[in-house]
Order: sequence, then structure tokens, then C-alpha cells
Amino acid sequence: QVQLVESGGGLVQAGGSLRLSCAASGRTFNNYAMGWFRQAPGKEREFVAAISRSGGSTSYARSVKGRLTISRDNAKNTVYLQMNSLKPEDTAVYYCAADRRTWAGTSLKRDDYDTWGQGTQVTVSS
Repeated sequence: QVQLVESGGGLVQAGGSLRLSCAASGRTFNNYAMGWFRQAPGKEREFVAAISRSGGSTSYARSVKGRLTISRDNAKNTVYLQMNSLKPEDTAVYYCAADRRTWAGTSLKRDDYDTWGQGTQVTVSS
């Protein structure tokens, strides 16, 4: 069973940058597509970005495309979310998640992910 632990959240001013990390336990990390989701107070958890198990394919929500970049290092069992040009509306708890289906693509659907981290808070001040 894979376990996910996020880190790197914090408080940043608008226009600033943060890099989130998600470390996975287990020896089969490179078999899973990975995703980042976020949840703001009073809102549904929404898709942010996803990366295929090889790292060769990525997908982004329209609201973050061009500002956030997902990547992975399979040798370190870690997925990253580089966040640049942050806006107050990016404030949320950010979760990483594993899609353990045996396929080579990426999914934007929350229900396709069956393993979740505990989340890390990102706060962007104006």
C-alpha cells in the first residue's frame, strides 16, 4: 500500500513562488500516474495537474496552465508542483494523489485517484 506525504506549503505574497513535494512510500511508485488537487474553504476539491507514470505526459487545469508545473523523479519516489506567479485565488489545501490503474495516461477525475496525502496549506496574500 502506497503512502503519500506532502510538504512545501506556506504563506507567500501574490506573484511569488512555492514548490510542493509529495514523497511516496513503496517500490512501485513508477507504476502510478500522479495528480495534484486543491480544496479552498467552502469549495469542492478540484483538479490542478497530473503526470503520467513515465512523466512523459502532463495535464493542467485551465486556471493554472502556464504558472504551475508538475514533474516527477521516479528514482526519488517524489512528485513536485512548481508554483509561480501565485494569486490569492490559489489559496487552498493542496493534495497529491495516486492513480493506481494500469495505464499510461493522466486523469482529471478525482474518482480515478484512490490514494491521497494529508494535504499541505498554501496561502497567497494580496
